Amino acid sequence: MKTRIITGVVAAALFIPFVVYGGLPWTILVYALAAIGMYELLKMNDISIFSTPGVLGTLALFVLLMPNEWAVQVEQWTGYPKLELAFIMVILLLVYSVLIKNKFTFDNVGFVVLAAIYVGLGFHYFIETRNEGLVYIIFALVVVWSTDSGAYFTGRKFGKRKLWPEISPNKTVEGFVGGILIAVVFAVAMELIYPFASSWASLLLVTIVCSVFGQMGDLVESAIKRHYGVKDSGNVLPGHGGILDRFDSLLFVLPLLHFLHFV
Repeated sequence: MKTRIITGVVAAALFIPFVVYGGLPWTILVYALAAIGMYELLKMNDISIFSTPGVLGTLALFVLLMPNEWAVQVEQWTGYPKLELAFIMVILLLVYSVLIKNKFTFDNVGFVVLAAIYVGLGFHYFIETRNEGLVYIIFALVVVWSTDSGAYFTGRKFGKRKLWPEISPNKTVEGFVGGILIAVVFAVAMELIYPFASSWASLLLVTIVCSVFGQMGDLVESAIKRHYGVKDSGNVLPGHGGILDRFDSLLFVLPLLHFLHFV
Protein backbone atom coordinates (compact mmCIF):
# COMPACT_ATOMS: atom_id res chain seq x y z
CA MET A 1 0.00 0.00 0.00
CA LYS A 2 2.87 2.38 0.82
CA THR A 3 4.44 1.82 -2.61
CA ARG A 4 1.06 2.35 -4.24
CA ILE A 5 0.51 5.66 -2.46
CA ILE A 6 4.01 6.97 -3.21
CA THR A 7 3.71 6.01 -6.88
CA GLY A 8 0.29 7.64 -7.09
CA VAL A 9 1.53 10.91 -5.59
CA VAL A 10 4.63 11.05 -7.82
CA ALA A 11 2.65 10.13 -10.95
CA ALA A 12 0.01 12.76 -10.20
CA ALA A 13 2.70 15.40 -9.61
CA LEU A 14 4.16 14.63 -13.04
CA PHE A 15 0.86 14.13 -14.87
CA ILE A 16 -1.24 17.07 -13.66
CA PRO A 17 1.07 19.87 -14.90
CA PHE A 18 0.84 18.44 -18.43
CA VAL A 19 -2.96 18.29 -18.15
CA VAL A 20 -3.14 21.91 -16.97
CA TYR A 21 -0.70 23.24 -19.56
CA GLY A 22 -2.19 21.31 -22.50
CA GLY A 23 -0.97 22.05 -26.02
CA LEU A 24 1.97 20.25 -27.62
CA PRO A 25 3.52 18.98 -24.33
CA TRP A 26 0.22 17.29 -23.45
CA THR A 27 -0.06 15.77 -26.93
CA ILE A 28 3.49 14.41 -26.72
CA LEU A 29 2.77 12.90 -23.30
CA VAL A 30 -0.40 11.25 -24.62
CA TYR A 31 1.57 9.77 -27.53
CA ALA A 32 4.11 8.37 -25.05
CA LEU A 33 1.39 6.90 -22.83
CA ALA A 34 -0.37 5.35 -25.82
CA ALA A 35 2.88 3.84 -27.11
CA ILE A 36 3.49 2.22 -23.72
CA GLY A 37 -0.10 0.99 -23.66
CA MET A 38 0.34 -0.54 -27.12
CA TYR A 39 3.58 -2.19 -25.98
CA GLU A 40 1.79 -3.69 -22.97
CA LEU A 41 -1.09 -5.03 -25.03
CA LEU A 42 1.16 -6.56 -27.70
CA LYS A 43 3.35 -8.13 -25.03
CA MET A 44 0.34 -9.95 -23.57
CA ASN A 45 0.05 -11.80 -26.89
CA ASP A 46 3.81 -12.35 -27.19
CA ILE A 47 4.21 -9.84 -30.01
CA SER A 48 7.24 -7.58 -29.80
CA ILE A 49 6.60 -3.92 -30.51
CA PHE A 50 9.91 -3.94 -32.44
CA SER A 51 8.77 -6.74 -34.77
CA THR A 52 7.29 -5.98 -38.18
CA PRO A 53 3.70 -6.38 -36.93
CA GLY A 54 4.54 -4.34 -33.82
CA VAL A 55 5.98 -1.49 -35.87
CA LEU A 56 3.06 -1.47 -38.34
CA GLY A 57 0.56 -1.60 -35.49
CA THR A 58 2.30 1.25 -33.70
CA LEU A 59 2.32 3.34 -36.88
CA ALA A 60 -1.42 2.76 -37.17
CA LEU A 61 -1.72 3.75 -33.52
CA PHE A 62 0.16 7.02 -34.11
CA VAL A 63 -2.04 7.83 -37.09
CA LEU A 64 -5.25 7.21 -35.15
CA LEU A 65 -3.90 9.28 -32.26
CA MET A 66 -3.51 12.38 -34.41
CA PRO A 67 -5.44 15.40 -33.11
CA ASN A 68 -8.14 16.53 -35.53
CA GLU A 69 -6.14 19.67 -36.32
CA TRP A 70 -3.12 17.58 -37.35
CA ALA A 71 -5.29 15.18 -39.33
CA VAL A 72 -6.63 18.05 -41.47
CA GLN A 73 -3.10 19.24 -42.23
CA VAL A 74 -1.87 15.73 -43.03
CA GLU A 75 -4.79 15.22 -45.42
CA GLN A 76 -3.92 18.48 -47.15
CA TRP A 77 -0.31 17.37 -47.54
CA THR A 78 -0.90 13.74 -48.54
CA GLY A 79 -4.42 13.72 -49.97
CA TYR A 80 -5.39 10.90 -47.58
CA PRO A 81 -7.57 11.14 -44.46
CA LYS A 82 -6.11 9.50 -41.39
CA LEU A 83 -8.39 6.44 -41.52
CA GLU A 84 -7.11 5.63 -45.00
CA LEU A 85 -3.52 6.05 -43.82
CA ALA A 86 -4.23 3.68 -40.93
CA PHE A 87 -5.82 1.19 -43.33
CA ILE A 88 -2.58 1.11 -45.31
CA MET A 89 -0.98 -0.44 -42.20
CA VAL A 90 -3.79 -3.02 -42.08
CA ILE A 91 -3.10 -3.97 -45.71
CA LEU A 92 0.62 -4.28 -44.99
CA LEU A 93 -0.10 -6.48 -41.97
CA LEU A 94 -2.21 -8.78 -44.14
CA VAL A 95 0.52 -8.89 -46.78
CA TYR A 96 3.05 -9.71 -44.07
CA SER A 97 0.93 -12.68 -42.94
CA VAL A 98 1.23 -14.06 -46.49
CA LEU A 99 4.96 -13.37 -46.86
CA ILE A 100 5.81 -15.39 -43.75
CA LYS A 101 3.49 -18.23 -44.86
CA ASN A 102 0.77 -17.65 -42.26
CA LYS A 103 3.08 -17.99 -39.26
CA PHE A 104 1.59 -14.64 -38.33
CA THR A 105 -2.08 -15.39 -38.89
CA PHE A 106 -5.22 -13.45 -39.73
CA ASP A 107 -6.16 -13.73 -36.04
CA ASN A 108 -2.86 -12.08 -35.12
CA VAL A 109 -3.52 -9.30 -37.62
CA GLY A 110 -6.94 -8.77 -36.06
CA PHE A 111 -5.38 -8.55 -32.61
CA VAL A 112 -2.84 -5.92 -33.67
CA VAL A 113 -5.47 -3.86 -35.53
CA LEU A 114 -7.93 -3.96 -32.64
CA ALA A 115 -5.14 -3.06 -30.21
CA ALA A 116 -4.28 -0.01 -32.33
CA ILE A 117 -7.94 1.05 -32.48
CA TYR A 118 -8.63 0.46 -28.79
CA VAL A 119 -5.54 2.27 -27.55
CA GLY A 120 -5.18 4.77 -30.40
CA LEU A 121 -8.73 6.11 -30.54
CA GLY A 122 -9.10 5.90 -26.77
CA PHE A 123 -6.06 8.10 -26.18
CA HIS A 124 -7.03 10.30 -29.14
CA TYR A 125 -9.91 11.56 -27.02
CA PHE A 126 -7.47 12.49 -24.25
CA ILE A 127 -6.09 15.08 -26.66
CA GLU A 128 -9.42 16.22 -28.09
CA THR A 129 -11.10 16.53 -24.69
CA ARG A 130 -8.26 18.68 -23.37
CA ASN A 131 -8.46 20.83 -26.50
CA GLU A 132 -12.12 21.52 -25.69
CA GLY A 133 -11.24 22.76 -22.22
CA LEU A 134 -9.43 21.81 -19.03
CA VAL A 135 -12.71 21.50 -17.12
CA TYR A 136 -13.78 18.46 -19.16
CA ILE A 137 -10.60 16.53 -18.43
CA ILE A 138 -10.96 17.41 -14.75
CA PHE A 139 -14.57 16.23 -14.83
CA ALA A 140 -13.55 12.90 -16.39
CA LEU A 141 -10.81 12.42 -13.79
CA VAL A 142 -13.22 13.29 -10.97
CA VAL A 143 -15.80 10.79 -12.22
CA VAL A 144 -13.25 7.99 -12.71
CA TRP A 145 -11.31 8.52 -9.48
CA SER A 146 -14.43 8.99 -7.33
CA THR A 147 -16.02 5.91 -8.93
CA ASP A 148 -12.91 3.81 -8.25
CA SER A 149 -12.63 4.99 -4.65
CA GLY A 150 -16.37 4.75 -4.03
CA ALA A 151 -16.57 1.25 -5.46
CA TYR A 152 -13.56 0.10 -3.42
CA PHE A 153 -14.70 1.42 -0.04
CA THR A 154 -18.38 0.62 -0.56
CA GLY A 155 -17.48 -2.86 -1.70
CA ARG A 156 -15.28 -3.46 1.33
CA LYS A 157 -17.94 -2.20 3.73
CA PHE A 158 -21.14 -3.57 2.21
CA GLY A 159 -20.10 -5.92 -0.59
CA LYS A 160 -21.77 -9.33 -0.54
CA ARG A 161 -22.85 -10.20 -4.09
CA LYS A 162 -20.09 -10.76 -6.64
CA LEU A 163 -20.44 -8.59 -9.73
CA TRP A 164 -18.49 -10.70 -12.22
CA PRO A 165 -16.38 -13.33 -10.42
CA GLU A 166 -15.12 -14.95 -13.63
CA ILE A 167 -13.54 -11.65 -14.66
CA SER A 168 -12.75 -9.76 -11.45
CA PRO A 169 -13.37 -11.81 -8.28
CA ASN A 170 -13.13 -8.88 -5.86
CA LYS A 171 -15.72 -6.60 -7.44
CA THR A 172 -19.22 -6.59 -5.97
CA VAL A 173 -22.64 -5.34 -7.04
CA GLU A 174 -22.74 -3.11 -3.96
CA GLY A 175 -19.38 -1.62 -4.87
CA PHE A 176 -20.51 -1.06 -8.46
CA VAL A 177 -23.57 0.88 -7.30
CA GLY A 178 -21.61 2.68 -4.58
CA GLY A 179 -19.10 3.88 -7.14
CA ILE A 180 -21.88 5.43 -9.21
CA LEU A 181 -23.41 7.19 -6.21
CA ILE A 182 -20.08 8.62 -5.04
CA ALA A 183 -19.32 9.82 -8.58
CA VAL A 184 -22.65 11.66 -8.65
CA VAL A 185 -21.86 13.32 -5.32
CA PHE A 186 -18.47 14.54 -6.56
CA ALA A 187 -19.85 15.67 -9.92
CA VAL A 188 -22.55 17.71 -8.16
CA ALA A 189 -19.92 19.24 -5.86
CA MET A 190 -17.80 20.16 -8.88
CA GLU A 191 -20.79 21.78 -10.60
CA LEU A 192 -21.58 23.80 -7.48
CA ILE A 193 -17.97 25.02 -7.22
CA TYR A 194 -17.45 25.67 -10.94
CA PRO A 195 -20.61 25.50 -13.09
CA PHE A 196 -19.85 24.08 -16.52
CA ALA A 197 -22.67 21.70 -17.52
CA SER A 198 -25.52 22.87 -19.74
CA SER A 199 -28.07 21.55 -17.25
CA TRP A 200 -28.33 19.51 -14.08
CA ALA A 201 -30.14 16.77 -16.00
CA SER A 202 -27.29 16.40 -18.50
CA LEU A 203 -24.70 16.45 -15.72
CA LEU A 204 -26.41 13.67 -13.77
CA LEU A 205 -27.10 11.56 -16.86
CA VAL A 206 -23.56 11.86 -18.19
CA THR A 207 -22.05 11.19 -14.77
CA ILE A 208 -24.06 8.01 -14.29
CA VAL A 209 -23.36 6.72 -17.81
CA CYS A 210 -19.64 7.52 -17.55
CA SER A 211 -19.40 5.93 -14.10
CA VAL A 212 -21.01 2.75 -15.41
CA PHE A 213 -18.87 2.59 -18.55
CA GLY A 214 -15.74 3.57 -16.62
CA GLN A 215 -16.24 0.48 -14.49
CA MET A 216 -16.91 -1.54 -17.64
CA GLY A 217 -13.62 -0.26 -19.07
CA ASP A 218 -11.88 -1.61 -15.98
CA LEU A 219 -13.65 -4.96 -16.39
CA VAL A 220 -12.69 -5.11 -20.07
CA GLU A 221 -9.04 -4.69 -19.15
CA SER A 222 -9.44 -7.37 -16.45
CA ALA A 223 -10.99 -9.72 -19.03
CA ILE A 224 -8.09 -9.15 -21.44
CA LYS A 225 -5.52 -9.84 -18.73
CA ARG A 226 -7.35 -12.94 -17.54
CA HIS A 227 -7.55 -14.26 -21.11
CA TYR A 228 -3.81 -13.84 -21.61
CA GLY A 229 -2.91 -15.02 -18.10
CA VAL A 230 -1.24 -11.86 -16.77
CA LYS A 231 -1.81 -10.11 -13.46
CA ASP A 232 -0.96 -6.57 -14.60
CA SER A 233 -0.64 -5.02 -18.05
CA GLY A 234 2.86 -3.84 -17.11
CA ASN A 235 5.08 -2.68 -14.28
CA VAL A 236 5.86 0.91 -15.23
CA LEU A 237 3.92 2.14 -12.16
CA PRO A 238 5.02 0.19 -9.05
CA GLY A 239 2.02 -0.82 -6.99
CA HIS A 240 -0.37 0.14 -9.78
CA GLY A 241 0.72 -2.03 -12.71
CA GLY A 242 0.94 -0.66 -16.21
CA ILE A 243 -0.41 2.27 -18.18
CA LEU A 244 -3.48 0.33 -19.31
CA ASP A 245 -4.20 -0.64 -15.70
CA ARG A 246 -4.38 3.04 -14.76
CA PHE A 247 -6.10 4.46 -17.83
CA ASP A 248 -8.51 1.67 -18.77
CA SER A 249 -11.56 3.52 -17.42
CA LEU A 250 -10.63 6.79 -19.11
CA LEU A 251 -10.28 4.99 -22.45
CA PHE A 252 -14.04 4.46 -22.22
CA VAL A 253 -15.10 7.64 -20.41
CA LEU A 254 -13.38 10.29 -22.55
CA PRO A 255 -14.82 9.10 -25.87
CA LEU A 256 -18.25 8.88 -24.22
CA LEU A 257 -18.14 12.57 -23.29
CA HIS A 258 -17.98 13.28 -27.04
CA PHE A 259 -20.47 10.61 -28.10
CA LEU A 260 -22.99 12.01 -25.61
CA HIS A 261 -22.28 15.55 -26.91
CA PHE A 262 -21.34 16.68 -23.40
CA VAL A 263 -18.10 18.12 -24.78
